[in-house]
Amino acid sequence: MFGKLKEKLKSALSVFSRKAEEQTEEKSVEAAAGEKKEAVLVEEKKVAPPAVKEEEKVELSVATEEAKEEKSIFKKIKQTLTTKTISAEKFEELFWDLELALLESNVSVEVLEKIKDDLKKELVGKPLPRDVQGKIEETLKATLTEILDFEKIDLVKNIRQKKGKPYTIAFFGINGSGKTTSIAKLAHYFQQNKLSVVLAAGDTFRAAAIQQLEEHAQKLGVRVIKHDYGADAAAVAFDAVKFAEKNAVDVVLIDTAGRLHSNVNLMQELEKIIRVTTPDLKLFVGESITGNDCIEQARRFDQLVELDGSILTKADVDEKGGAPLSIAYTIKKPILFLGTGQRYEDWEEFDREVILGRLGL
Repeated sequence: MFGKLKEKLKSALSVFSRKAEEQTEEKSVEAAAGEKKEAVLVEEKKVAPPAVKEEEKVELSVATEEAKEEKSIFKKIKQTLTTKTISAEKFEELFWDLELALLESNVSVEVLEKIKDDLKKELVGKPLPRDVQGKIEETLKATLTEILDFEKIDLVKNIRQKKGKPYTIAFFGINGSGKTTSIAKLAHYFQQNKLSVVLAAGDTFRAAAIQQLEEHAQKLGVRVIKHDYGADAAAVAFDAVKFAEKNAVDVVLIDTAGRLHSNVNLMQELEKIIRVTTPDLKLFVGESITGNDCIEQARRFDQLVELDGSILTKADVDEKGGAPLSIAYTIKKPILFLGTGQRYEDWEEFDREVILGRLGL
């Protein structure tokens, strides 16, 4: 994951830095001329004065002070001439390569504008440091750190602290995004942490959805609450919660239908599930390799159900890597897990520092 994004970032940042330095060459030439002029003036001041009488020493002292003041003035002129700056117009031109690299890596326009604004604040109209690329990378890292700066959700801790009622998690996402597999992986994760789980087959619309969930439940040794196909999904979720309360089950994981996120009937169905079960956590499951489609799906589901976080699947084959950054910034909620394969163990808790490290920042 992030292989191509890291490569594109490295290349684009190198070009950005080189062009930023090249555009100041003209100023550097002027600075060299100013420096030469200053050197000549300083040498003139160093010429030993002819022998003078005692009464002329005061005048000589005054002249020396004037020379020092003149040297200070030229030093200031030199500093002005050698200060490298980038105009707003030039910045737009320089940013183009980086902009293309980010867009090609599935970085959303919103994230792109955030990166652009932060770089502009640090570079435009300000003296450029000697290490231009280092400054750019530092600014980019600060921006991405801010985008991914969410308080981590400690699921196991939260579940154990909730007493008297089961901890309920509802999953949202379109068909084929890996939602059912993610539910099974999370169930396995909870089992590894000594927590009991029940699954709710809330996708009563798709023919194979209940069967797929049952197969996972059988492998994991957990209970599935189900109704017939076409049944009220909210009723299935409600029954699962009641079962968990009666049998002291720690966690209820609710699957939901994944028809297209523009489907009005689906939206009404999901609203009812939330109203009936009041889940503790609402998670979006998206396929990271679908890029901008995944970002738009997250946006639409967030508008409907006010998501609490997300899980991204197929992260191991997502070479572009822009989706996690974009989804986190779009819905302003944390990414909890990255799916990295088909086995239940192929599951990685999202870590901001690890992600930044993979990007070479």
